[in-house]
Amino acid sequence: MSAVQKEAQKEQAREELEDVLAYHGGDALAAVQSLLSDCRNIRQQLAVSNCLVSTGYTRGWKPNCD
Repeated sequence: MSAVQKEAQKEQAREELEDVLAYHGGDALAAVQSLLSDCRNIRQQLAVSNCLVSTGYTRGWKPNCD
């Protein structure tokens, strides 16, 4: 990865962070709580789908839930 690409990724990450903070009115604690809640929800959905989707459908691939 080139230095230009790394800078672009850093800038994008910063903009995403600023968007999240702006959405929560600058409250960093609320932003972190919201992101952690989203992460828990996605992990729960992944666990459910892991149980329901057959290995034939996924050609043997199973997501790593750790």
